Amino acid sequence: MKLFGTYIKSIIGGVLIFIFLFALLALSFFLYELPLRAVIYPILLCSFIGLLYVIYRYYVFYKRHKEIEELKNTATELIEFMPNSYGGLDDDYCQVIENLVADKRKDIEAVREETGKLLDYYTLWVHQIKTPIASMRLRLQREDSELSRSLLSDLGRIERYVEMVITYLRLEGSGSDYIFKEYDLDSIIGDVVKKFAGDFILRKLKLNYRPVEKKVLTDEKWLSFVIDQVLSNALKYTKQGEISIYLEEPLTLCIADTGIGISPEDLPRIFERNYTGVRGRADKRASGLGLYLCNRICKNLNHEISAESQVGQGTKIKINLETKRTFIE
Repeated sequence: MKLFGTYIKSIIGGVLIFIFLFALLALSFFLYELPLRAVIYPILLCSFIGLLYVIYRYYVFYKRHKEIEELKNTATELIEFMPNSYGGLDDDYCQVIENLVADKRKDIEAVREETGKLLDYYTLWVHQIKTPIASMRLRLQREDSELSRSLLSDLGRIERYVEMVITYLRLEGSGSDYIFKEYDLDSIIGDVVKKFAGDFILRKLKLNYRPVEKKVLTDEKWLSFVIDQVLSNALKYTKQGEISIYLEEPLTLCIADTGIGISPEDLPRIFERNYTGVRGRADKRASGLGLYLCNRICKNLNHEISAESQVGQGTKIKINLETKRTFIE
């Protein structure tokens, strides 16, 4: 009904002129004292023809409206499928749209080119910086002392920050390198846990983990990054106690700690980009990117990530891995 009202508003000027001309014709017959019956028939006939034309134009208007509605949310590459113009101003409007689309395409290509260059630079930077990191790790592993263990822990954090940079750029880019296979979940968890062995010893924290003996359909590299980030946060905010890794049926991986916990007002927003909350403002090193990246990756893997927490009692991060299997099947 709203569309019909819009159409009527667009033709109301022509309708009023039509009525004015009929009135003028009737007035002329009246002033010349001619029989009005002679003008009534042509007026009715013209009105009927005009009504048919109005109905036809509304059909065209409605059809074009639907075609444009379908194009509203489509990519600019589909500009060639725009409805045909009817000349006049339609041609001018179409030309303006085409010019705007051409400018937008240039901007998109420029952004893609700059993003590609940035990604190439940081990829090169990551590979270059990994060399001195690996060298330092080898040197520190030659001795077993409290200082070397502390430095190895700091070096591990540097490696994770470097990996976070390249992961962020990959997610923001248009490409992807996901390889979905069935992987042994214990193998993925085990590789990540080994990286943090020194941190558990240094912080004197207990790890509760029993093999889950499950296979998951996922991407090993990206899921490893998610588990790595979650475990890193658990270690970061747990001063004493333990960290538990276990499985809830049917296939939900849980990583729970006995750390400081998350306040109720912060909990709904922990997966937002750059949101650090109360504990992040206390810890100036917090970037608010770790859980945001985990959430983005889980969405791409069609997994689900959520959190439960109580202040002073700890936090539990849950990763539902069953959704990927359902999605593929």
